Amino acid sequence: MEDAKIIIRSDGMKYTVRNHRDKFFFPNDWMKFYDELREAQKMTFDILINTGARINEAINVKVGDIDFTRNNIILRVTKVKTKKGEKNPRPRTISISSQFARKLKAYCKDKTNDEYLGLLGAAGAHIAMKRTLKRLEVADWYMYSLHNIRKTHGNWLKALGIDGAEICTRLGHDYNTFLKSYGSPDIFTFKDKQDMRLILGDLYNK
Repeated sequence: MEDAKIIIRSDGMKYTVRNHRDKFFFPNDWMKFYDELREAQKMTFDILINTGARINEAINVKVGDIDFTRNNIILRVTKVKTKKGEKNPRPRTISISSQFARKLKAYCKDKTNDEYLGLLGAAGAHIAMKRTLKRLEVADWYMYSLHNIRKTHGNWLKALGIDGAEICTRLGHDYNTFLKSYGSPDIFTFKDKQDMRLILGDLYNK
């Protein structure tokens, strides 16, 4: 594992630490990964790739936070940036594609507005992701984490020509953070971008 190092804790337990967090999915790898997931796992990863939300933001969405008329989701539990003087979460409303809105509506048909969506928790989603990528023998599978799905979302939108300021407000970042953590050169092919559109639907193309 050239891009990771092994750390041995005082109790003798070994764990892997990535040397960087720059990995993102190409669309064909994402589709292979998604198709290999169990049905009960798919909605968790659907939400993450379609919104760019952090896992903690996603698992705290309730049915009533989704506007199926305007195709919006309110993320109420967001990261508190204490270095910037924040003391409470700052909810943000983001758009979703009409295709994903229809899938969410069908998924939520038997749930009340006060119910959570019932997604995998952070630990469960992490394990599902690692095991699936390893089983598929995706290159550098050990370098991926749930955060890399968020990075993938931002990079795909950038490759599709979405304004950087819009991506920043969607992800809940300032522009410098986006450039440092999410901005990568556009190395995607025309076919990649077609596949991005298949996955993201009519998001920003309504």
